[in-house]
Amino acid sequence: MANTENLQPNGPGLSDSVITSLFPEEVVTKALVRDVELPYGAGTMALITLDNGYDHTRPSTFGPAGLISLREALDSVAARTSPEAGERRITAVGVTGKPFIFAVGADLTGAALIGSREEALAIGRLGHSVFRRFGELGVPSFAFVNGAALGGGLELALHCSYRTISSGVPAVAFPECFLGLLPGWGGTYLLPRLIGPADALKVIIENPLSQNRMLRGPQAHALGIADAMFEPADFLAESLRWAAVILRGDDPPQTPPAHRGAARPPVPPGTPLGGAEPPDEWAQAVAAARLFTDGKLHGAAPAPYRAIDLVAAARDRSRDEGFAAEDEALADLLVSDELRAGLYAFDLTQKRARHVAGAPDKSLARPVTKVGIVGAGLMAAQIALLFARRLEVPVVLTDLDQARLDAGLGHIKAEIAKLASRGRISADAASRLTGLVSGSLTKDAFADADFVIEAVFEETSVKQRVFAEVEAVVRPDCVLATNTSSLSVTEMAAGLAHPERVAGFHFFNPVAVMPLVEVVRAAATDDATLATALAVGKALKKDCVLVKDSPAFVVNRLLTRFLGEILACVDEGTPVEVAEHAPDSLGLPATPFVLLQLVGPAVALHVGETLAAAYPDRFAVSPKLRALVAAGKTRLYQPDFTVDESVAAILAGGDRPSTAEQVRERALEALAEEIRLLLDEGVVAAPEDVDLCMILGAGWPFHLGGITPYLDRSGITEKVTGTPFRL
Repeated sequence: MANTENLQPNGPGLSDSVITSLFPEEVVTKALVRDVELPYGAGTMALITLDNGYDHTRPSTFGPAGLISLREALDSVAARTSPEAGERRITAVGVTGKPFIFAVGADLTGAALIGSREEALAIGRLGHSVFRRFGELGVPSFAFVNGAALGGGLELALHCSYRTISSGVPAVAFPECFLGLLPGWGGTYLLPRLIGPADALKVIIENPLSQNRMLRGPQAHALGIADAMFEPADFLAESLRWAAVILRGDDPPQTPPAHRGAARPPVPPGTPLGGAEPPDEWAQAVAAARLFTDGKLHGAAPAPYRAIDLVAAARDRSRDEGFAAEDEALADLLVSDELRAGLYAFDLTQKRARHVAGAPDKSLARPVTKVGIVGAGLMAAQIALLFARRLEVPVVLTDLDQARLDAGLGHIKAEIAKLASRGRISADAASRLTGLVSGSLTKDAFADADFVIEAVFEETSVKQRVFAEVEAVVRPDCVLATNTSSLSVTEMAAGLAHPERVAGFHFFNPVAVMPLVEVVRAAATDDATLATALAVGKALKKDCVLVKDSPAFVVNRLLTRFLGEILACVDEGTPVEVAEHAPDSLGLPATPFVLLQLVGPAVALHVGETLAAAYPDRFAVSPKLRALVAAGKTRLYQPDFTVDESVAAILAGGDRPSTAEQVRERALEALAEEIRLLLDEGVVAAPEDVDLCMILGAGWPFHLGGITPYLDRSGITEKVTGTPFRL
């Protein structure tokens, strides 16, 4: 076995035994080598398969032992690339993954165990020293991306001479900046030199900061990340044929749409680009990425900015220089508070979200074969489309008149057509979806429904009347759900013959995008109803948190308290521009008044009034918010994102202004108090559920971790409540 130190181009590292000891519970991804005789007389390929011994539900990752296994495989392969190998000589090296998975990057379960920068630097150097060998073997290397390729998995593919991809691949991405890291095993250097800086920065920066967006196989191919694309059924066979043609020097059967890296590396991998790329194009792409990141984070998280810096410098660096810079950046970030916070948030969304705290036995869930929706407004239409797409069962909407019903159905049909035009669904799927959704002016259409959800005007008496009408026509075992954002589910169900079958099922807007559903247990809700609601949420591919029936539940209660304190500062005389940017250092996804516009002043006022009635000692209704609603203001900003002058006039006045720091501290202290009270009331089972709700429902940034550990770290929890949330 070659010693790791001998493979480090950037200085000495730690021994193999020390590095592997850092990840004591690593699930090792093994590199399994077999010979494949290529067609057309193209010779023998040594094909490496990455496999951790589990099925696709546990993707292959790279910890130290996995990297060393891959290095050993490459050692054996390298010995067969020269003519001296005789009959055992190979003409190419290929790498692919187990079924449905190529590789999904570094083993994040061990990242939290790294205790020093020296250890972090050793991990970075080990990854580079292994992956870079795919470009140094003396024979062409091919990555056959048969499944998900994330982070280090994608970087491994980039080190190869050529890449093919399956059209069925669901996820190609660099999610590192979403977590507080950066692509540190070649990604920031190799990708911009392959597909250009603008597209590379979309993958490295824009996508992870946009709710961790992923590319599908055809999108990755269109960008030029892959040189050829084949269908899943015969992907490997077609990839081997394609590789054989390349090795013979013939024209390849297909190349991607025009891009810089068509079917070959854009420049020799160790060469600075010099004049190959117009300087202004590279600089413009970097500047645009910085502007985008500033708009998202306001400088609050270091990882994306470090990644942008590395891409900016990649244009004129050699490969060794680029990789060494990645090592240093990765070493800094692997021991940062930001990564620890990001890993906590990631763990919540990957584990706790899948095992709902307090959930009843899932065997109690009843099947849902038809869904009814009361209302045909925008929210109802979004919900209907989601049910039809995910459950693939008939969905029927009702409303008060034909015009409203037609508008709702028209919106759904337009959204289905949009999905088809963008290639998200096939023409046949679009036709099936359209056929699943229908409308009715009478609730008799719900007679055979298993799950009926109302999405009507947010007023208790209206919802009570709706439920009474629905109960009169549905079967005894039909679940009745409400999408209310703040009202009492218990009160809605109080007059029904069977209140035990009523639950809250609170979506967040936009329904298709926001991953959270707050499932609300009212006073009489039984376990079968809850189990059915949670099963439906899972089938919709939503993350559910079980909450007690309490005004505004979790997310809206906390956001209303947070926004209420900031509005109170404006009421007192704090200039709008000061209050607007007071929380910027947190890197929240939206400033307070952008959030107010997204929610809508009238909706925010209604929720505020509900909470003020329930908790008058802590929630007050802003006079200036009332004035905005009374003036009919639905938007606060002009198209250039300056505050509308008429809105600014309403928000002006007051003689007790606060500084930005005072506004921020006041709002955060209010959050700490409200979370403590919420937990004391048993609205959710634990602080982790508050964190999960805020991450999934309010976009609380991954780089801050959950809201409760952030308030603990900053000392605010102890200052306000006496003890931290997480002991």
